[in-house]
Amino acid sequence: MNAAGGCPHPANARLLARGAVAPVVLPGGVEGMAVLGHDALRDFLAHPEVAKNARHFTALREGRIAEGWPLMTFATVPGMTTADGEDHRRLRSLVSKAFTPRRIEELRPRIEELTERLLDDLRRAAAAEGGVADLRRHFALPLPMGVIGELLGVDTEFRDRLHHLSNQVVATDIGPQEALAANRELVEVLSAVAAARAERPGDDLTSALIAARDEDGGRLSGQELIGTLVLMIIAGHETTLNLVTNAVRALCGHRDQLETVRRGDASWADVVDETLRWDAPVSYFPFRYPVQDLTVDGTLIPAGTPVLAGYSAAGRDPAAHGEDADRFDVTRPRRPGAVRNLSLGHGAHYCLGAPLARMEATIALERLFTRFPDLALAVPEEELPRPASFVGNSVRALPVRI
Repeated sequence: MNAAGGCPHPANARLLARGAVAPVVLPGGVEGMAVLGHDALRDFLAHPEVAKNARHFTALREGRIAEGWPLMTFATVPGMTTADGEDHRRLRSLVSKAFTPRRIEELRPRIEELTERLLDDLRRAAAAEGGVADLRRHFALPLPMGVIGELLGVDTEFRDRLHHLSNQVVATDIGPQEALAANRELVEVLSAVAAARAERPGDDLTSALIAARDEDGGRLSGQELIGTLVLMIIAGHETTLNLVTNAVRALCGHRDQLETVRRGDASWADVVDETLRWDAPVSYFPFRYPVQDLTVDGTLIPAGTPVLAGYSAAGRDPAAHGEDADRFDVTRPRRPGAVRNLSLGHGAHYCLGAPLARMEATIALERLFTRFPDLALAVPEEELPRPASFVGNSVRALPVRI
């Protein structure tokens, strides 16, 4: 994989033309595989012989992974994303109470209020900068960070640092010492968050997790508490940040699709759904491991191989979405009985926060283009800077003219 990131779609198209599964070389020369085809990935994500726990990662178990490997957090952080079976169900049940349909709907007024305030901030920033402002910095980032911060009970003074550190953790081109330092500091900051909530419990997920940790029976270990917070911070804001950013880019580059929504021939929810397919917020997500040799779409994946879920490739797979799969179309029909996109996962590890992310993005886009109907990119799409990661899929800045 290209550790420096960049736009994944040209390489994805070349790989998909060869097949649904491809061998990859991860940072540090670690051999792995990527599942790229939509149907192959759907089946792989739900396969009973595919695990998430790194004890199945052969190279790691045999000591062939160097300390400070940039993808180590994805493999070893204690929590839902590295748990299987009963452990996964236990951890998921503790967190799921914060993501019930009722609890998410209760967040709607706060999301709408925060969205309007951030649009005011975006207007002021543009006025101060000659009519151009970075939409990612002033709008797409603080919205999901504010929501997940409130959900977790993260005090505002921690939020900017947590965003920076989560960016470091998902970067795939940093050196071992930088990776170790970022992970150490992330744990330190989240430990401080947990300490603050232990001292002043509130109606938030962190306080609930601390209560579960302290209950008799050991429903949650201290490491699992911090690991769960790591997961929630990274997944809880990076995914929505990229989703909103990518949707704005898509609509600015396809004004006909924006007009389709304005005429009422498609909804803002359709925009979110098509963005998830066409430009997935996560490109390649680490890791899953076959617990025995597994043949996927005719390709053998040996047991213990680290496998990337190729969400950005699956979203543009012509076999699943037609020969025009690389076209952004908010009226795209669904295949009967098919899963339209896999960008928020599938199977037992489907993203708990998916309904919240969809709500945030739908509100954000509707309010943004209602307030600023002539919003446009201030620089050509090809000049937008890309992150140094093949995990996240977006741009590092989004200058717009409002």
